[in-house]
Amino acid sequence: MIFLTVADEKYIDELRSFKDEVLKADKDNDDQFAGCMGLRESSDLREWIDICKRRSSASTCGQVGSKVPSTTYFAIREHDGRLVGVIDLRHHIDHPILSTWGGHCGYSVRPSERGKGYATQMLHLNVINARKMGIEKMLLVCDADNTPSEKTIIANGGQLENIIEADGCKMKRFWIETKDLSGSNKR
Repeated sequence: MIFLTVADEKYIDELRSFKDEVLKADKDNDDQFAGCMGLRESSDLREWIDICKRRSSASTCGQVGSKVPSTTYFAIREHDGRLVGVIDLRHHIDHPILSTWGGHCGYSVRPSERGKGYATQMLHLNVINARKMGIEKMLLVCDADNTPSEKTIIANGGQLENIIEADGCKMKRFWIETKDLSGSNKR
């Protein structure tokens, strides 16, 4: 079991380990840090967490390069406190790119923890967070050939709307109605 918590310095060592593992394992993947905007380039993890906090407010998100406010969550495994993933939630997608192929959230799972169902749990908890924010439908987009992400989205009630092409890449657009999922986020 996992819980989501807003990005916090309490988990700085776990974040460092997460980043190092992703960089090493996914060096050829352009989208290796989905849901972790700016983490790859960041040399100061405390500053990155501060930027995440500033992105969460409509009044400060533009100062840190965000188009819309978003909240970044760490997915923490309950029994040992390990950071297994990072997921974000855009508070709205009233932006041409986000409403077409950016969607409401992105997520990354630590390479050594993939295939264990964490992405499905993370997205489930994030759908609950979206419902609490008043988001009734979430747009999720994945590369057309990203079968693990597609399965994660479908497992959370995602309904395929269409397939589009963006920047030369075919992408599948799914919608999740947040009222369709039940449960509660711990923390």
